[in-house]
Amino acid sequence: RNLSVFPISSVMQLTELSARQIRYYEEQGLITPSRSVGNKRLFSLKDIDVLLEIKELMSEGLNMSGVKKLMESKTKLVEDTGSNLTEKEIRQIFREEFRIQGGLAPQNQYGFNKKL
Repeated sequence: RNLSVFPISSVMQLTELSARQIRYYEEQGLITPSRSVGNKRLFSLKDIDVLLEIKELMSEGLNMSGVKKLMESKTKLVEDTGSNLTEKEIRQIFREEFRIQGGLAPQNQYGFNKKL
């Protein structure tokens, strides 16, 4: 998952993101592709997964600041838990938190958000 072998053209096709968007996410420090001998960006499956996650968060209405905070929180959660949670479990936690914070979670009879 960490082996950087995908050029930006392949990543664009896999993620349906433009080269400009991918470079912007790199500038924001959300991904760090490696560089080839000719200084071309090479992406790993992990990078592609992060890009797809960013794309999903943005499509749900989160802005770049929110995406950065979630990604930082995710990194901290993985470090704090010693990586005991799977990627899927971590994503579910953040989706649930995003829904609650955005007022999208189901509400109880008193009008308060309840955990899903």
